[in-house]
Amino acid sequence: MPRRSDRITVSHVGSLVRPPRLIPFLEAMQNGASFDRAAFAAALRESVIEVARLQAEAGIDIVSDGEYGKAINWAYYIHGRLTGITKRPMTEAEAKDPLAMPLGGRDREAFPEFYGEYDARVLRNAGAAVRPVITGAITYCGQEELNRDIGNLKAGLEKLPGVQGFLPVVAPASALPNAKNEHYKDEESYLFALANALKTEYRAVIDAGLDVQVDDAFFPYMFERLVPPMTLAQYRHWAELRIAALNRALEGLPVERTRYHICWGSWNGPHIFDVPLKDIVDIVTKVKVGAFSFEAANPRHEHEWKVWRNVKLAPGQALMPGVISHATNIVEHPELVAERLTRFAEIVGKENVIAGTDCGFSQSPLAGRVHRTIMWAKLKALSDGAALATRQLWGR
Repeated sequence: MPRRSDRITVSHVGSLVRPPRLIPFLEAMQNGASFDRAAFAAALRESVIEVARLQAEAGIDIVSDGEYGKAINWAYYIHGRLTGITKRPMTEAEAKDPLAMPLGGRDREAFPEFYGEYDARVLRNAGAAVRPVITGAITYCGQEELNRDIGNLKAGLEKLPGVQGFLPVVAPASALPNAKNEHYKDEESYLFALANALKTEYRAVIDAGLDVQVDDAFFPYMFERLVPPMTLAQYRHWAELRIAALNRALEGLPVERTRYHICWGSWNGPHIFDVPLKDIVDIVTKVKVGAFSFEAANPRHEHEWKVWRNVKLAPGQALMPGVISHATNIVEHPELVAERLTRFAEIVGKENVIAGTDCGFSQSPLAGRVHRTIMWAKLKALSDGAALATRQLWGR
């Protein structure tokens, strides 16, 4: 990702709490109700132009569209941009299969009372459980929506000289994490076909002059759903196949214009069964990108900054640690942000650190993780902390 050699560059993971003007349209989409598509398109464009400006005013150097155009969520938006997918109701057997259910895992088993309340609040309009089934060849057909999103962000950047834009896209492991393959001969053939389709989206973003962030929350999150009965070694094999598919999707793209984001599902829950970073960092760093974005402010994972002491990055690669949490309305102090950033600067060099957030501030289009006004205070604390770290690291 583009970064400055004279100061800490500032970005974030991408998803931002949706503005009030978009909520009625998004509710209509999720309820299957009719809505004025022309009015939505106008409101969406105005909202993206506005959010690009607000990010720049908060001190963000590399801004996103807030993922405002994704009416489902950060991952499942892609289902409407691919051919070959059929949605079917879950069977009773599938409802017990950790690879079939969209939600599950040991965290939910350990804290059923919490998740009963949490899911009822967050998973609004979830409807009956359905499973995507691969019934035909997977190809990319989402050019219209993609071009809309690209055009809206570029319109927002026109009056922001010196500000770069990025669009989040989904990784193969997270695009269809619970899909059933009824078309391809084996899992590898399916995943590489999916990667070839996703590459169309990645390439279009790059060709438009924007940077690509590949989101892959399901890669770490699936550990707590698969282990046990899988062993750690079996889970790593499962993950490595998906990372190989991701590298297929990234082939030929300029490495310096890409970054890879992981989190541990990143919902506001206990997370006591998360896979330790030390057990997957070697797989993460096989991804051929320019920067790695990960949770480092999350109290379940902040201590893992030490893991990077034993990791050798490729020349030109950078770390974008999350130094602001998306999961609490407490606004971090800039001095704490600077302290977190300097830890990583001492390991990989000050020129190879980008200030980021743990994850997106919006869990779904209708569920913000923090209040919208607090989100902006957090992003300002992020840029203020990066400025303080710059003074400490560069001596000015």
